Formats: sequence, structure tokens, C-alpha cells
Amino acid sequence: MVTESPDVTSYDTELLDHVGSLRSDAELMEEYARRLRATAATLDGCPAAPARSRPALERQAAACVTAAEQLRTAAEALLAHARAGD
Repeated sequence: MVTESPDVTSYDTELLDHVGSLRSDAELMEEYARRLRATAATLDGCPAAPARSRPALERQAAACVTAAEQLRTAAEALLAHARAGD
């Protein structure tokens, strides 16, 4: 059985699409972090909010920032891999 190797151009395009998706996801995670911090700041002035709310939201925001950094790192690694194929 003979199989054809994938079209390099198609492969490169697919990799670049993934790079774009990873970068887009990183931007989303940064936006989520911003929203979580804004919510934490709003709740900070609310006497009815549980005291643990702000620290929990800050931890979630930090996790989002970490995820954004990891997504960007993955995007850069994938981009380097795509360029190495050139």
C-alpha cells in the first residue's frame, strides 16, 4: 500500500492556523484575568461579599495569566517548528 505524504504547504498552513488559535486563546485568558480582577476589586468594597472571594478570584486570575503565558510559549514553539520546515 502506497500512501502519499501530506502536502507541505497544507501542513504549514495548518501549523500557522494553530499558532493563531493559541495566540487568540492567550488573549482570551488575559481578558478573563482582567475580568476576574475587576470583579475582585468590585467585591472588595461590598460588605456582603465573603472575605474569601477576592483571594479566590485573584488566584483564578493568576491561573489565567499563567495559562496565557503557556499558550504563547506553545505558539512560539509551534511557529519555530513551522519555520524549521522551510
